[in-house]
Amino acid sequence: MSVLNRQNFDTKEQLALSLADETCNALCSGIEENGRASLAVSGGSTPALFFAKLSEREIDWSKVTVTLVDERWVDEADPRSNARLVKEKLLNGLAGAATFVPLFTGDETPEEGTLALEDRLAASVSFPLDAVILGMGTDGHTASFFPGGDQLDVALDSNGSSTVVAMRADGAGEPRITFTLPVLLAANHLVLHIEGNDKQDVLAKALEEGPVEDMPIRAVLKGLRTKPTHIVWAP
Repeated sequence: MSVLNRQNFDTKEQLALSLADETCNALCSGIEENGRASLAVSGGSTPALFFAKLSEREIDWSKVTVTLVDERWVDEADPRSNARLVKEKLLNGLAGAATFVPLFTGDETPEEGTLALEDRLAASVSFPLDAVILGMGTDGHTASFFPGGDQLDVALDSNGSSTVVAMRADGAGEPRITFTLPVLLAANHLVLHIEGNDKQDVLAKALEEGPVEDMPIRAVLKGLRTKPTHIVWAP
């Protein structure tokens, strides 16, 4: 079971600065050890300030590959594209030198794009990932592990061999593609970034006993992981 380290901050600004430092250290360690580093981030509104702070960090960004934890199956021109958010908020300034590997392939469906994406990731991203920054929804989802997801059992299979899996769920909006649980848990540095009192209440419930299928974030919080999972929160 994962060892959980939790840190609360008084403001979102303090959290963003600390998380940027933490992520910077993880990426620099990866570069020092392997000559390159990989970072997978989440979309949504929560990480925007963190992205801005991280983009200013003095990292050898030319040796960093950035990708997404999950993605809506939409083109980057769509306002709901996570890739669009990352390019606008993170991959500028110093971080503009990083290599970005999107998850959307342009295929009509995520199911059709899965094989090509597996090949793209294998060729472009170093595994295990050096740093993964997860978010969490008020329904208890993380990545695209949604309650009621059509491929949730596949995505959460601790013995699964897939890197990514397509996901469709009522709460997801668009069809999605997501890294699988084993890939996320294997990361050298794993952080759950949440903000707001409502998310704090969801986290408290998720830490209670209950079916993983009802609150898939439990698969991360209680998953088989040998390294600590860091939880950061601000009001």
